[in-house]
Amino acid sequence: MSDEPLRIGCAAGFSGDRTDAAGPVVDALLARGGPAVLIFETLAERTLALAQIALRADPRCGYEPLLDELISPVIERCLAGGIRIVGNFGAANPRGAGLRIRELALAAGLPAPRIAVIRGDDVSGPAHRDALREALGDALLGREIVSANAYLGAEAIAQALKAGAQIVVTGRVADPSLTVGPALAHYGWASDDWDRIARATMAGHLLECGAQVSGGYYADPGVKEVPGLAHIGYPIAEIGADGDCVIGKPAGSGGLIDEHTVKEQLLYELHDPAAYLTPDVVADISAAHVEQLGPDRVRLSGVRGHARTATLKVNACFESGWLAEGEISYAGARAEARARLAAEVLRERLAGLGPLRADLIGVASVFADDAGGWADLDASGDARDVRLRVALRHAERACAQRLPREITALYTCGPAGGGGVRTALRPTLGTLSCLLPREQVPASFEMLE
Repeated sequence: MSDEPLRIGCAAGFSGDRTDAAGPVVDALLARGGPAVLIFETLAERTLALAQIALRADPRCGYEPLLDELISPVIERCLAGGIRIVGNFGAANPRGAGLRIRELALAAGLPAPRIAVIRGDDVSGPAHRDALREALGDALLGREIVSANAYLGAEAIAQALKAGAQIVVTGRVADPSLTVGPALAHYGWASDDWDRIARATMAGHLLECGAQVSGGYYADPGVKEVPGLAHIGYPIAEIGADGDCVIGKPAGSGGLIDEHTVKEQLLYELHDPAAYLTPDVVADISAAHVEQLGPDRVRLSGVRGHARTATLKVNACFESGWLAEGEISYAGARAEARARLAAEVLRERLAGLGPLRADLIGVASVFADDAGGWADLDASGDARDVRLRVALRHAERACAQRLPREITALYTCGPAGGGGVRTALRPTLGTLSCLLPREQVPASFEMLE
């Protein structure tokens, strides 16, 4: 238990984020000194589904594909400087990720770090099968569960850190819990200190998307200018004993942290500002106060908390067939008309296989729809540089595979001038969500000795 401020830096906001972000954050944490934690948030619903597919193909996989690039550049400085590392880069295989991190440390000539792996989020086994079927009901009919993961909270992370873990690897935990866990361990708050936990939760919410709060998702030229976007600094939260935080970023880095970027990120993915549901607390930001303290330093206060829910959210994945997609370009005079004709040819050739999604990238794609509503738009457009993208989902691989073949055939079967064909075919997982009683999903940690 300590009264010394805790600094938590975030070095990733999703799987595939920049792998050079951690270095400047670690430099800043070391320069300031004191208790510090580096978090990596690399797990989303889609990411976990992809990790489950990778794990099924190879039991050595299933964790963050960029784990080596994320950890290797900073592990020596973090261990030497006492900076703890917490990350959900374990995805579908947290133990595999922990073992890989140990290998990286040993390969760098470092002593084996104390690595804790959080367990309990995987509820796909026989012990939970009946509960899942009851919770999902008719939605599960005819579907075989491939994986099911509960959104764990921060308690097991805190326990692992208090037990001496230098690195904590999780699978599916709620994103803010990566921040709440270290705060719980550092300050020794009671598990029902709802206000402080809620404040740490919102600090984690500001951190969880990496550079979004530093102006990345905020930038809009001519309206919301953000300097140095190519070298944007990832955020660092200084969390006080009362749970309030100050958000900043490494000195000299690009980007912007001000009242506007913080407010935008606060509201990101909040269905109800007065009741943000997490496994740790129900956070209420309806009376929150955001205050600019100086350049790239913003204080968040006034967050309140309420008792956490009796249930945990679970995402269950099931095999949902195959996704086939392909692209082809048309340029020059009447390019848009030729692209539209190509889409109609594909619709006629693949009639009966199911809905065909066709996008004219740059003309009608973001606002198009899977039902083909784009075709009802003004067909007299004269775009001279068009990329046609077509996609199809089907339960059977052989049927889905027809789409890539038909797109490739457009080279010579017309319309004229198509080129740059690119196709892909991959298995997909669908997702269903439900709630399970908290007591049915106990979390714990394993120390890799």
